[in-house]
Amino acid sequence: MSRFRTTEVSDPAYEHENLRFVTVKSPALKGRGDLSVFLPNGWKDMQDLPMLTLLHGVYGSHWVWPFKGGAHRTAQAMIDAGEIQPIVIAMPSDGLWSEGSAYLVHETADYESWIVDDVPAAVIENFSAVSPRSNRFIAGLSMGGYGALRLGAKYSKQFMGISAHSSITDFPQMAKFVTGPLTDYPLGQTGMLPAFDSLRENAESLPPLRFDCGNRDLLIEENRQLHRDLNEAEIVHTFEEFEGEHEWPYWIQHLRDSLLFFDRVASCAGPCPK
Repeated sequence: MSRFRTTEVSDPAYEHENLRFVTVKSPALKGRGDLSVFLPNGWKDMQDLPMLTLLHGVYGSHWVWPFKGGAHRTAQAMIDAGEIQPIVIAMPSDGLWSEGSAYLVHETADYESWIVDDVPAAVIENFSAVSPRSNRFIAGLSMGGYGALRLGAKYSKQFMGISAHSSITDFPQMAKFVTGPLTDYPLGQTGMLPAFDSLRENAESLPPLRFDCGNRDLLIEENRQLHRDLNEAEIVHTFEEFEGEHEWPYWIQHLRDSLLFFDRVASCAGPCPK
């Protein structure tokens, strides 16, 4: 039985460059939710492909990773070059609350369950190359990095790897981006808001973790602090600084790092090194 009361999927006759578009009536959102889906060449003849849930930042929606970041082109080019194995990428909206839901539980909608439960269900129900047996990964940029770090840790048994770019590391940092006061957020039972708290709480079950930030990014000090906190807590991770700012050219370039990282995790024999 479908998880969704209604589902709309784009017509392949009008699609382009391996992208499909899905709208479902989401139980978590109590309304419609959108996602863009990258499916690699030949996906109809493949089974149990790994799936990456790729989260956007403040102001964005499901279309920004493909149409501002070219994520689908990067993935297919890397697959064609033999750099990574085929992978499906689900790029959902954050639920479209104000300028950014922060992927948290609100009193009016559960933007956390939308990402963790509804998005994979929408992909599995509509595309045969993905199944409940598929390995799952999570990544994102800025607000989406916050979502990836927090949700990847909180639901660590569901994800094989976590990667984040230029991340917000704690909810108050949303104030750097949104125009309204954070007191406007109708937060319900959100759990722990700092990403570090989620990472520390789930350290024993945490999957392989990496994150990066540009050395001129407005969030660089917050990311450096998260790195220091993780080291102090002896939580295994990789943190990298690269040249760059909080902008699409940086994220376009370093999405490759996430895809390479996930491919290594998926292909490792035995227990994966963290």
